Amino acid sequence: MYPQLLLENQLCFRLYTAARMITASYTPYFKPFGITYAQYLVLMVLWERDHRIISEITECLHLETNTVTPLLKRMESQGLIIRQQSQADNRQRIVSLSSEGHRLQEKMKDIPNCLAREIIGSGISIQELTSLVPILDKFIAAISQQTTDSNK
Repeated sequence: MYPQLLLENQLCFRLYTAARMITASYTPYFKPFGITYAQYLVLMVLWERDHRIISEITECLHLETNTVTPLLKRMESQGLIIRQQSQADNRQRIVSLSSEGHRLQEKMKDIPNCLAREIIGSGISIQELTSLVPILDKFIAAISQQTTDSNK
């Protein structure tokens, strides 16, 4: 057996597992609002700045258009967003928060703190948790660059 092929030696497996577990941890918080983690991410992008074209949302979330478009359609049918054709370019769609999408920001403002308290209560310190952010940012940038270079 090759040590580089052992699951326990895989950074990618740890990141994959952490991402799945975080997404699952958010689910009970989102259930009362009838949204998914992916929809929450879209809402956060729009709460930061409303009235975005779809390509801006996909770029912020590091997702493909074919992943985001069905998500936006569901959010529109739930009354969370409004999609309109751009006046400047009829090939583009502008995504905006509905009044309900705006109201959810106030209702959901404490969710990140709730999850952080649970994690910190499980033996990881706030310093350890916050130290992950710059490391993961560098990791994401490096992987993004590698992906961009290999697609050229």
